[in-house]
Amino acid sequence: MNKIAKYVATALLATGLTFGGGTSAPATAAEEPCAGQQAKVTKAEDALARVTAVFARQQAKVKHAKEELAEADTKGEKTKAAKGLAKALERKTTVKKAKKAQLMRLQKAQQRLDECLAAQEPVEG
Repeated sequence: MNKIAKYVATALLATGLTFGGGTSAPATAAEEPCAGQQAKVTKAEDALARVTAVFARQQAKVKHAKEELAEADTKGEKTKAAKGLAKALERKTTVKKAKKAQLMRLQKAQQRLDECLAAQEPVEG
């Protein structure tokens, strides 16, 4: 019986949070219609900055791996350096794709914000 009470209380709490949380969002959206789009643009810009920093680190790792391969003397060192270079290049490619995707997300978010602002201008004027 005690377990049932826990599940019922949890369900009621979740339902209350679901319905209670939904009332505050439209109030802020009514105050500033394009606030949501602006927040998405800001979030996308921050994410792009993080991805760009990761890409820069990966470029540095590739450069370092190339230098290690050039400095390798023995066959074992060359093999190890070549594997390191291949791994660094693979990661760089992955991060490059992520950076490109994030750039596209930012452009799309900026486009939506611009459209929202353009739709608001005739109302104000």
